[in-house]
Amino acid sequence: MRRILLFIGITCLTVLSAVGQSAADKIIGTYYISDDSSDEDCKIKIYKTSAGTYEGRIIWVKNPTFKDGSPKRDIMNPDVSKRNTPGDKIQLLFHFKYDAKQNKWVDGEIYDPVHGKYYKSKMWFESEKKLRVRGYIGVPALGRTMVWNKLS
Repeated sequence: MRRILLFIGITCLTVLSAVGQSAADKIIGTYYISDDSSDEDCKIKIYKTSAGTYEGRIIWVKNPTFKDGSPKRDIMNPDVSKRNTPGDKIQLLFHFKYDAKQNKWVDGEIYDPVHGKYYKSKMWFESEKKLRVRGYIGVPALGRTMVWNKLS
């Protein structure tokens, strides 16, 4: 009887772990971003790191060159060594963790390559394909939210 109860307990924990994992991994995928404030449409790929956090980088930009015809680079990055990073390879999202109670990805950072600034950030799904991404200074009330559209 003890073996049966132990087996049932282990099975339940395995199933619950897998369910929690799939909810957290829902964010993995490619998103289309249309930013009205900068006219910089792009696609972002969100992935899970080996440390179990979620990060994201640009994989495509609508306008890959500056007005003078030169390729877009991360010229505003405060880290001088990253200023030659091509526009379609800039990392935007860092160190997000999934909070199952809130059903949000929290404690992350988002990078704004237009201004070269980093902000605290959190993300959550508004609907099946609409991810809300909030960047803020200090407290979430002092920030801006964008809606990213998940691609199939």
